[in-house]
Amino acid sequence: MSVSSKRNLSLMMLPVLIITCAFFLIPMGQLILVSVSGDNGAMNYWQALTDGRYLRSMLETLVLSVVTTLTTLAIALVAGLFLARNQFSGKAWLVSLMTFPLAFPGVVVGFLVIMLGGRQGLSAELGLLLDGSRWTFAYSLAGLFVGYVYFSIPRVLLTVMSAVEKMDLMLEEAARSLGASRLRIVLDVILPALKPALIASGAICFATSMGAFGTAFALASGINVMPMTIYTEFTLGANIAMAAALSIILGLITWLVLLLARSASGASSTPAA
Repeated sequence: MSVSSKRNLSLMMLPVLIITCAFFLIPMGQLILVSVSGDNGAMNYWQALTDGRYLRSMLETLVLSVVTTLTTLAIALVAGLFLARNQFSGKAWLVSLMTFPLAFPGVVVGFLVIMLGGRQGLSAELGLLLDGSRWTFAYSLAGLFVGYVYFSIPRVLLTVMSAVEKMDLMLEEAARSLGASRLRIVLDVILPALKPALIASGAICFATSMGAFGTAFALASGINVMPMTIYTEFTLGANIAMAAALSIILGLITWLVLLLARSASGASSTPAA
């Protein structure tokens, strides 16, 4: 490579380096320094990993994110297969409606959940009509689960639809001609073909659920997921070092899942020798 080519490559890489330093390396370095500040120092991490309150918060966040991801994948898989392979009047409107939550911030999604399952919501009015009590679920993990699934479906659905449209239908026809049942075709042909897309979109869904704050903030009553715990430590407790340590731990867990998903997605999309 000539000197001029190296110079041009360096100039092209300069914006990437500036953005990486300004928006990732410097903020992360500062966050790490803050997390080991104060009287406890690096023991903040040990406390975050051993204190029962923080552990419960992390466990609730992990379980909620996993359940949200699995539910979203199941819904988006069925809907994506149907929408990608069928043409009918109003299909474009239906797809637009199912992807509409992408336009909503988390706080708005939280308000929608309150309108559905809050004390004055639809479920409460239905409960009053049926047994005289208000059926509410908005201010709990169930309400947060509904909100997370609501804004996660569009992201996964669009990815699944794109992957379905690229599938080779001849493989299904070959399996059908060999006498394979509909279930065997789904398990042996469709799911393996969609596996990279499902893993990639599922990882994004998991990461979004782990760090989502707006919806949890709108439904804050009785909810102890990690973003709310970090917010409480930072604002109400003024424990900035612990908030930073919890943020680092949350980020590392999410990053590890994304790394594993990328590896699995890449491996599954590589044809066997």
